[in-house]
Amino acid sequence: MSMQSVFVGNYRHLLDPKKRLTIPSSWREQVGLPEQVYVLPGVNEPCLLVFPSREMAKRLARVQSLSVADVVGRNFLRTLASRSDLMGWDGQGRIRVKDELMDYAGITSEVVLVGAFEMFELWSPEKWKQQQASSATSTDLGEAARYVGF
Repeated sequence: MSMQSVFVGNYRHLLDPKKRLTIPSSWREQVGLPEQVYVLPGVNEPCLLVFPSREMAKRLARVQSLSVADVVGRNFLRTLASRSDLMGWDGQGRIRVKDELMDYAGITSEVVLVGAFEMFELWSPEKWKQQQASSATSTDLGEAARYVGF
């Protein structure tokens, strides 16, 4: 396993009767040990963001120097942290995302898991379909690739 997680592709899964979601085995391998992930509400989209612990540690390292006097930054971090969750999965590779997060993303019985390289996202099928319908054209994708230096 490499030190860098890479989540690609997408999967469609049903929640089981206890509202547990099975994470694809290849993605569980990418997360590695300890087998924990952070689940955060999407910042600009109605989905959930799932980060392996080591990726979340990188992001938290960048905000450690944030001044206690930075009201806007502290408010954002407080809000995000209070709405997020840290969880591991059971022996069958399932996680149980708390209801508050599932409601935020509009997820009820079916989930679309979407690879986003260093993380993956959880979408309701309806909202994923809407996002895909409004996604960038090939011209927009070219501009976005230049923007991120790809």
